[in-house]
Amino acid sequence: MNVTVERYGVWLRSTVVCLCGALGIVSADEARVLPALALLVPALLACGVRLRGLRRPLPSALLWASDAAVVVLTGLSQPVLGGPGADVAVEAIVGICVITFQQEWAVRPAAGAALAAAGMAACALGDVLSSPGHGPEQAALVRLLFEAGLSRAAYLIVRTRARAADRAAAARAAARREAEVAAARRATEREYLATLHDTASATLLMVSQGDGRDWSWLPPRARQDLEALSAMPGFESGNVDLAELLGCVPGARGTGQGTGQGTGTGQGAGAGQGAGAGQGAGAGEEAGDGTGDGALVRLRTRIDGPLTVPSGPGLAMFNGVREAVTNVARHAGVREAELRAWAEDDGAVVVELSDRGRGFDPEDVPARRRGIANSVVGRMQAVGGSATVTSRPGAGTRVRWRWHSRAVAPQPGGGAQAEGAERAPRAPAQHAAVVRLMRGQLLHGAQLAALLISLLSQFTLSLHQLTAHQDVYRPAWAQTAAFVCLVVVAVTGATYPLRGRQIPPSVRRWGLGSVLGVSAVCAFTLAPERLTGPEDWAFGLIGWHALFLLVGLRVRVFAAFLAAHVGLNATAVFLAGAPAAAESAVMGIAAVSTCGFQLSAGVLTRLLHGAAPAAGTEAAREEELRTRERIHEDMQRDHKERYRALTATTVPLLVGLGHGVLSPHDEAVRLRCGVEAARMRRLFAESDAVADPLLNELRACVEVAERQGATISLAVRGRRGEVPVGVRRELIDPAAVLLSRTRSIARVTVVWTPLSVRVSVISEDSADGRDAEGAARGRDTDAKVTVARTTHGGRVWVEASWRRPAALGS
Repeated sequence: MNVTVERYGVWLRSTVVCLCGALGIVSADEARVLPALALLVPALLACGVRLRGLRRPLPSALLWASDAAVVVLTGLSQPVLGGPGADVAVEAIVGICVITFQQEWAVRPAAGAALAAAGMAACALGDVLSSPGHGPEQAALVRLLFEAGLSRAAYLIVRTRARAADRAAAARAAARREAEVAAARRATEREYLATLHDTASATLLMVSQGDGRDWSWLPPRARQDLEALSAMPGFESGNVDLAELLGCVPGARGTGQGTGQGTGTGQGAGAGQGAGAGQGAGAGEEAGDGTGDGALVRLRTRIDGPLTVPSGPGLAMFNGVREAVTNVARHAGVREAELRAWAEDDGAVVVELSDRGRGFDPEDVPARRRGIANSVVGRMQAVGGSATVTSRPGAGTRVRWRWHSRAVAPQPGGGAQAEGAERAPRAPAQHAAVVRLMRGQLLHGAQLAALLISLLSQFTLSLHQLTAHQDVYRPAWAQTAAFVCLVVVAVTGATYPLRGRQIPPSVRRWGLGSVLGVSAVCAFTLAPERLTGPEDWAFGLIGWHALFLLVGLRVRVFAAFLAAHVGLNATAVFLAGAPAAAESAVMGIAAVSTCGFQLSAGVLTRLLHGAAPAAGTEAAREEELRTRERIHEDMQRDHKERYRALTATTVPLLVGLGHGVLSPHDEAVRLRCGVEAARMRRLFAESDAVADPLLNELRACVEVAERQGATISLAVRGRRGEVPVGVRRELIDPAAVLLSRTRSIARVTVVWTPLSVRVSVISEDSADGRDAEGAARGRDTDAKVTVARTTHGGRVWVEASWRRPAALGS
């Protein structure tokens, strides 16, 4: 806004100096033309220096000196010009200068005020020199001071509205930023859970299920899991060749390499990592008995490459295919599958994996199985693609992934939106909303500024002119009625912008008709030779009322009104006879200094209107940088926190298994793996949207124990209520530890009372039960959960209780 206002002020002042200077020379005596040119030409050159400063940075001192030279030289030209138009021309030029100085030096008000004072001093000096023995004209000086003050006030009004627009846009942007950061963090959290499930959780769960198998695949798998968990999710960038990636899928090159990987649950929102994620062509998450983990799957591949895609969708499809191949080995009952990939005519990339195995009914997969819903469908939707699983019992399974370059990820920010995808449809809408906000505020400020100028001018200068020259109006009551009419128009129109509303078209039309009628009345009830003179209070006032009414419309509408206004006055003059050249020059100077200035103000409102898109784009660019920085910082912090939480439990297990320090044949190791697998399953269930999160997470732990071969009964007593997530973790963890060690029968009971929540487990046969208490220790928490434990022979009883706050308990 400041740049626009500065350029406007420089160009307006330079234009007025040229036009009014030329008209002043036309009205001057022939003998004084050369001396006048000797003063006005340097003033024009000074204007040229100022115009040059708009294109190329110049020292502020030079710019200030050139501005001061314009008003000083113009003021000194008044006694040189002489003639009837000298005072009018000089006052018009100096008046425009003191007005525009407040715009040119808007960010340096002291400089603008000093230049205005120099202009008034030059005008006063010119008066004294042109009329020796007489002092400066007080009315002219007061008018200049009034105009400078109004110009500064108008700028402050518009600046206030512009800052309000900035604040409102910043508030909206901050809200969007927080939403995008939260969405990115949720997306990364889902990807983290997917990676955790497909790597460490699956590995530890298989280790915990028992001995008697070939564990040769375990060390490299554990090392891959560690690599996947330590990687930073959500920062993939650039493009990848999907054809080359798919060639790295175990079995894709016909090597018969064993998959040796567990099933996946991923809830990812971006590119997969490490060991990959995604439910494949099997019957759902952990639907089989875990046999065949080292089985071979031969892939017949037909890949039409290269297939260049952004890394997010590419890695998501790659990881999904890896897990789908694993599920073929585990669940399909066949050792052969077909992998195809191709690009369609519309630019979409399609990957398809099919087998002729036993198949399954996708509708029969329980809702608690997250594989198909999240790892296949959810993950591809998160990166702007789609995935479908088609199968029926006895007819094999087909999984198809599809991604198009026009696809858009629903989660902006972080790794959720793949590079190369178009902006979400809401982004242009948000930018348009910001632009509308800025335009509205700037135009509102311009309208209030025009209203302020019109009212103050009417009730100060114009009212003084009207009352001081009542004797020259024919009739006087018509001029008074016209004055009252303008007051009614201004008050009626002002009720809308002062309440933050737009002036209705009907009110605008009525107001413009009334103002034009006032122009006609004032033009034809005043002697033609007095028009645009000191007695004509309405000529310079009419345009401000019209500008106030027409703010927001095209400039040509306002120009047409001003042309009609000037035309009425010109008609009144020519009906009385053709004026002399000097009189025409004086009227031309008045028209340029008043109506021309008003027209330029209308142009300025359109310039501000046009500057809003650039401002909105710049604000969006800055906000995008802030958002990216916030997302990057928060995701790094979240990743460090997640990895820190794993370092005490999961990481040592994976390190030991990956380097042979821990043996899967050791019962104690398998028990530790079972405990961590149960804790992870509870963590996965934590993100489910269910009515009873506590029971849902507890059931996840029960399922792990049941897969170990234990029989678990679950009972709930009382009326459920709300339990914070941190408290749920501490209530369930002792039960998860004991359940993971149960080998025969256990009973789980959840008791809700108005004052407390208790989760208890009785295990009839807890393997290595003496260590169960230690396994539940050392977990940092602020939750006030108490744990009681009793052992009697092979039977172990553990109860975790939490006293509910009064607000929750009631």
